[in-house]
Amino acid sequence: MPEVSVIISTYNRADSLRSTLESFREQESDGTDYEIIVVDNNSTDETCDVVVSFGHAARQLNVHYCFEGTQGVSYARNKGIATARGRLIAFTDDDIRPTPNWISSIRAAFDNFPNVDCIGGKVLPDSETRFPPWLTQRHWTPLALMDLGDKPLELDVQNGPGLIGANLAVRAGVFNDVGYFDPKLQRVKDSIGSMEDHEFLLRLRRADKRIMYVPSLVVHSHVFPERLTKSYHRRWHVGHGRFYAVMRASDFEASNAKLFNVPGHLYRSALSSLYRRVRYRLKNRPDLEFQYQTDLDFFWGFFRQRIADRRKPNSAQNKGEYKDVPG
Repeated sequence: MPEVSVIISTYNRADSLRSTLESFREQESDGTDYEIIVVDNNSTDETCDVVVSFGHAARQLNVHYCFEGTQGVSYARNKGIATARGRLIAFTDDDIRPTPNWISSIRAAFDNFPNVDCIGGKVLPDSETRFPPWLTQRHWTPLALMDLGDKPLELDVQNGPGLIGANLAVRAGVFNDVGYFDPKLQRVKDSIGSMEDHEFLLRLRRADKRIMYVPSLVVHSHVFPERLTKSYHRRWHVGHGRFYAVMRASDFEASNAKLFNVPGHLYRSALSSLYRRVRYRLKNRPDLEFQYQTDLDFFWGFFRQRIADRRKPNSAQNKGEYKDVPG
């Protein structure tokens, strides 16, 4: 019986998936028995062939291929969870290369912190990534990159940073307590701005589960060139605003006043961001100017979703069943 189950959800990325799987040949697992579960989320490329051929070539690794026909990363992850046999369940993505000590670091972290239920670590860009001048670390979130420093931290995800699904591990029993990933907030095909990771972490927090950032858990992400453009980041923040509107988090929705069912604090924040965007444009600070532009994009996505909800009072959105608003 494996101690760690690694779940990789994938959709039409056979080439990058091949690199991710090859990185597991380099794992120095320190005797930790683990399995790799690749969940093919209805791909139309040669994903299946890549997984099968890798499994044949790497016979020393325990590799399983699963197919999930219902589109969406939450459906794929949930299929992997239901298939997994390990007491620890780790998640990564098809554009990620874990460091050689990733598996052993997961096991060691749970051994060292026996009261912690969920851990995650650094998601760093590949060394060859070349960022444009405006794309500083404050703009890493749409790239699913994270570095919270070199010391372990217990996280309060409701009031601070969370973890990223590309480098996340959970005690298997936790899913029996809080449930699986929520499909209403998931990434589907190539959509962006989704919140399935964050909502899951919030659920853990509400259930008094402990969440920890462990810097020894390191993976490297291949940052696709199209993600290094302002248009991608702006689309991501619009999508993120939409998903926030769908999630209806009680603390975020709290407000003394609302207009079009949008909390008053969002209007105040948008006006402040507009002022700062103009200010930093005049000061020739493109990184800060763009930061406040993306805040406005978030507001626009949130506002559009709420207007769509009002126009369709009996729609799936108001029943908590997410349906995307056409762009």
